[in-house]
Amino acid sequence: MKALIKTDYHFPKQTNYYKGKVREVYTLENDLLIMVATDRLSAFDVVMPKGIPYKGQVLNQLADKFLDFTRDIVPNWKLSSPDPNVTVGVRCEPLKVEMVVRGYMAGHAWRTYRDGKRILCGVALPEGLKENDKFPTPIITPSTKADQGLHDEDISREEILSSGLVDKEIYIQLEKYALQLFQRGSEWANERGLILVDTKYEFGLHNGQVMLMDEIHTPDSSRYFYKEGYKERQKAGVEQKQLSKEFVRQWLIENGFQGLEGQSLPDMSDAFINTISERYIELFENITGEKFIKGDYSNITERIEKNILGYLNK
Repeated sequence: MKALIKTDYHFPKQTNYYKGKVREVYTLENDLLIMVATDRLSAFDVVMPKGIPYKGQVLNQLADKFLDFTRDIVPNWKLSSPDPNVTVGVRCEPLKVEMVVRGYMAGHAWRTYRDGKRILCGVALPEGLKENDKFPTPIITPSTKADQGLHDEDISREEILSSGLVDKEIYIQLEKYALQLFQRGSEWANERGLILVDTKYEFGLHNGQVMLMDEIHTPDSSRYFYKEGYKERQKAGVEQKQLSKEFVRQWLIENGFQGLEGQSLPDMSDAFINTISERYIELFENITGEKFIKGDYSNITERIEKNILGYLNK
């Protein structure tokens, strides 16, 4: 099965094109954005050479569902999803921070803590925590939103405000939205036997209004544990059963790659790529409670273009 690695469209009234790590964004007149979710896989801010079939569809359809589900909390950029891999929405001016909310000591937070640091993005971390322990209350650990090709970097609330990266009133609003969104996502996951461990949100301004952008609560932006057996695994000191791309990061680490200078990407076998694809589909079905319907890949780039043009011509 081939994966959707790239697109090369030229739509009527197109004014700009941007290629992100996973998504490709076409800007049209009147602040209209067309975002195509490809099957590219990014880890440690590096795009893997091979794509993961159906990954883009999983990301797009999950984000589509959660954008609708959280619109009562914060307005968002989405107008329509005319194709399984596509969202059409309004262009926002991105705010240069990503709001990372963490409910558990996992991933980057754990690696930082394990190395002896007790301050993460200006947030003091309590002593005596183990990997995957739950925080007393969720914490916000922002990062700077890097330009294309650059690593995102941790940053504190104080640094954001003192540098003027985001106005104080807007930043306070972002914190409020981020915690409300995390609470909503946690409740949704809990009802389906999952734990929302951590996630990130991106916001922008449209006509002066703060809007949620991009994706939300997908396996690329979020980490999930299975709720059943969490306490038992934690007590026994064994790894948590999780649905996220953290297992890809762990595989890369075990094979000598963390995105650092001088390191070479290990080759991913077809069998491992199929495993990743199955994990993405598994998360979709667990988090939605719905059967995942695989899109037609026989002419996927033509399918996407046809559906986008059909939407634009309405």
